[in-house]
Amino acid sequence: MMAPTAASTPDEGRPHGCHRAAARGPQDRREAVQTGFEKTSDGDRAERRRIADEVIEELTVHAWVEEKFFYPAARELAPDTTDHILESIEEHHAVVWMLSEIKDMDPGDERFKAKMSVLMEQVRHHVEEEEQDWFPEVRKAMGRNRLTELGGELEAGKKRAPRDPLAVPSSDST
Repeated sequence: MMAPTAASTPDEGRPHGCHRAAARGPQDRREAVQTGFEKTSDGDRAERRRIADEVIEELTVHAWVEEKFFYPAARELAPDTTDHILESIEEHHAVVWMLSEIKDMDPGDERFKAKMSVLMEQVRHHVEEEEQDWFPEVRKAMGRNRLTELGGELEAGKKRAPRDPLAVPSSDST
């Protein structure tokens, strides 16, 4: 998840950016994060730091808006997804703590690439589970109008989302 990857204005009635994220799930996020992860194994120390910082910011913002807006709406309109949502929040917990560690880690540290690789595996698992196991049910329960409205809420939320991984609600262990 590098810099925001899609426009936030509709084109021909199709959702974009967070609108698309609300309507289709996290496919765009996965592609952008994958690119960032791949690039952290290349380049010099400064480039790896820059890319890691972008990944940290994008995943932090995404987790925050998902927890503040998407998950509550999904629980309300698709209550059968509650167990999946609770599992996703626990996955966020592990990811944001790992992000906080990477944030403070020197990209020359021998564990930096390994930690980024484990993070990538966790994010892939999380995204695949959401896309396959419960996003289709949420999309069906919400309908196009609510998804579009929620996409707008997600997009607006990104602007005020924290950039510190430990400011994401799931970072709290209680």
